[in-house]
Amino acid sequence: MSDRVYIFDTTLRDGEQVPGCQLNTIEKIEVARQLEKLGVDVIEAGFPISSPGDFNSVVEISKAVTNPTICALTRAVKKDIEVAADALKFAKKGRIHTGIGTSPYHIKYKLNSNEEEIIERAIEAVKYAKRFVEDVEFYAEDAGRTDNEYLARVIEAVIKAGATVVNIPDTTGYTLPTEYGAKIAYLVNNVPNIDKAVISTHCHNDLGMATANTLTGVMNGARQVEVTINGLGERAGNTSLEEVVMAIKSHHDLDYETEIDTKQIIKTSKLVSTLMRMPVQPNKAIVGRNAFAHSSGIHQDGVLKNRENYEIIDPAEVGVRESSIVLTARSGRAALKHRLHVLGYEVEGEELNKIYEKFLDLADKKKDITDEDLEVLVGAEKQKVDTALKLEFLQVLCGKSTIPTATVSVNFNGDIFTETASGNGPIDAAFSAVKNLVKRKVHLEEFLIQAITRGSDDQGKVHVQIEHKGVSYYGFSANVDIVTASVEAFLDAISKIG
Repeated sequence: MSDRVYIFDTTLRDGEQVPGCQLNTIEKIEVARQLEKLGVDVIEAGFPISSPGDFNSVVEISKAVTNPTICALTRAVKKDIEVAADALKFAKKGRIHTGIGTSPYHIKYKLNSNEEEIIERAIEAVKYAKRFVEDVEFYAEDAGRTDNEYLARVIEAVIKAGATVVNIPDTTGYTLPTEYGAKIAYLVNNVPNIDKAVISTHCHNDLGMATANTLTGVMNGARQVEVTINGLGERAGNTSLEEVVMAIKSHHDLDYETEIDTKQIIKTSKLVSTLMRMPVQPNKAIVGRNAFAHSSGIHQDGVLKNRENYEIIDPAEVGVRESSIVLTARSGRAALKHRLHVLGYEVEGEELNKIYEKFLDLADKKKDITDEDLEVLVGAEKQKVDTALKLEFLQVLCGKSTIPTATVSVNFNGDIFTETASGNGPIDAAFSAVKNLVKRKVHLEEFLIQAITRGSDDQGKVHVQIEHKGVSYYGFSANVDIVTASVEAFLDAISKIG
C-alpha cells in the first residue's frame, strides 16, 4: 500500500505575502473553496494577529469549507496563540501552527537569545496552543541552517510537549537536496519520539531547489509537504504544489500517493493567477502555457505519432484538453498537415509540399503563424463570402455609468435577425446577443486581440476559439473597430459548426 503524503497549502498565507498579491476576504474564500475541490488536506488560511483582515479571513474560511483542516500561523507568543484560537472557533478541524527560529542567525541576531531559552519558549508555545486545539504544528524557523543535533533536541522537546506535526523549514532556500534529505533522515533516526508526530517540509526556492528538496524530504521520511499554487511565496517563492503532486503521481516507483484531484490543477492555477494578479511564467512546469506546447519539428512529429514520445504527463491529467502544436519555422510537414486537418483542410503529396514551402517562407518572416495565415496559404479567403452568418448591423452602448448593451443584426441566408443583450462590457454584450440569435450552446475558450501594426487608429486582429459539443471551432476577423472585429470573428467561428 502506498504511503500517504499530506498536502498543506499555504497559498493564502505564505503565497499572499508576495508584494501585490494581497486578496480580500471574498477572494480568499473563493480560493479556499477551490483548494477544497482540489483536495488539499490543510489550508493555512492566514496569520490572525497580523491584521484584522487576516483574522476575519481565517474566521470566514473556517465557515466556508468543510473537509480540509484550517490552520492559523502564530509566533511563539501567547497573545498570537490566543488570537489564532479565537479565529479558528468555527473550523470543523482547526490547527495552530506555532514556532520559533532555531538557527544561529535567528537565535543570536533576530531573537537575541540562546539555545536553551529557545527550547523552553518552544515547549511553552506548544503547550499553550494545546490548551485550545488538539492539532498543533511546530515550525523550527530556518531549520535548513540549524545544526542537526540541536534541531533534534528541539523537535524531541516539542513532540513531548504535544506537537502533532513538526515542520522543518528551509526558510532561506539554502540547502541542497542531499543536505535537506539528510536532515530529515537524521531526525527520523535520532529523535526517540519522532513516531508521535508527522514530519513536514516547507521549502523555499531561492536557489531553485524547493521541489527537489521537498521530494528528498519525503523520500527520507517526511509525510506532509507545505506548498503553494504556482509556487507563489516570499522572495523566489515556495515549493509548487503542482510540481510535487505530479512528480509523485508520475513516479510510481516512489510508492507515495496524495488525495489531490489533479484535473483541478489548471483551474486552480488560473484562479490564483487571476485573483492575485500574478501571471504564470510561460515555461512554468505543469501549469505554464508552454508546458504542453511543442514547436520543434522533431518533437511535433514524435508527439503526433505517440504523445509519450515527448510528454511524461497526459495533459488531461492536470485539466488541459490536449497538447499544443505551435507552428514556427522549426515545424515540419507533419505538424502543418495536422493543423490544416484541424481547420478542415485535407492536403497530401505535392499540394502539401507546395504549401509547406510557402509556410516556411512566411514563418521566417513572422514570429507566430496563425490559423488565418494558414487559410491564406491554402487559398481560403479571410472571410468566406458565402458564409451563412453575416454581420449586418452593430450598435453598442457603454460608459462609466452605463450598463454595456449591444444590438446585433445578423444576415442568415438572406433573412435579417436582430437581438439586444447586456453584458460585462461591449464585447461580452455583443457576444450574448449573438448567442441569443443563433440559439447554439457554445463556450468561448479563447479570445485574442492583436494589433497588426502600431497606433490607436490601426487595425486589430481578433482570433476566437469556441467549443460546441466537444469540438473546437476557430474564427478570425480584422477591423479598425475592435468590437466589430470581435463579433465578426465570433460569427466566423459559429459558421463553421456543421
